[in-house]
Amino acid sequence: MITIYGNWDSGNCYKPRLLAAFLGIPFRHVDVETLAGETQTTEFLAKSPIGKVPLMELEDGRYLPESNAMLCYLGAGTRFVPSDPYENARMLSWMFFEQYSHEPNIAVRRSLLVYPQLAARATPERLAATLEGGIKALDVMEGRLAGADWLVGDAPTLADVALFAYTHRADEAGFDLSRTPGIVRWIDRVAALPGYRAVTWLPEAEPAGVS
Repeated sequence: MITIYGNWDSGNCYKPRLLAAFLGIPFRHVDVETLAGETQTTEFLAKSPIGKVPLMELEDGRYLPESNAMLCYLGAGTRFVPSDPYENARMLSWMFFEQYSHEPNIAVRRSLLVYPQLAARATPERLAATLEGGIKALDVMEGRLAGADWLVGDAPTLADVALFAYTHRADEAGFDLSRTPGIVRWIDRVAALPGYRAVTWLPEAEPAGVS
């Protein structure tokens, strides 16, 4: 069984958990508190030198960092990955967009507003910049979703999983989703997929003594 190290409140950590739920893949979850410094311990850095969560431990003991890399690993050969090379590349382009244009604004702004430990970094200039960047990213998504059910093709892909994680909580970062009705419909569509689990969901803990 794979193990996912992460924090339940992180959208990046939610992505592999959500895809595993959609695909019925069992996994263990190990809670790691980034803001408490738990990703910077010698033990954790031995597993992942980048010192970030999520981190996936495979059944054979190998480790895989980066949330979207985990999606590609778990999703390989499944209905969430288009077989057509062009459609597959379009899916990847949305996933790169998520990490380069979307997450650095929407996720970061939410963190600055939600976590007291980051309050000193929430300068007016940074909040304004992430608000502007987040609105631009949401507008790009709305441009697609205003007239389409999914980000790529006519079925959900890894791109939808990747972008759902932080988009469906964008209101917590101060973004008004009522101005993007296509995104709102898409959020409802993703949440209606079989196997869906909310961000608060974690697999049941194993009984004591199980390794």
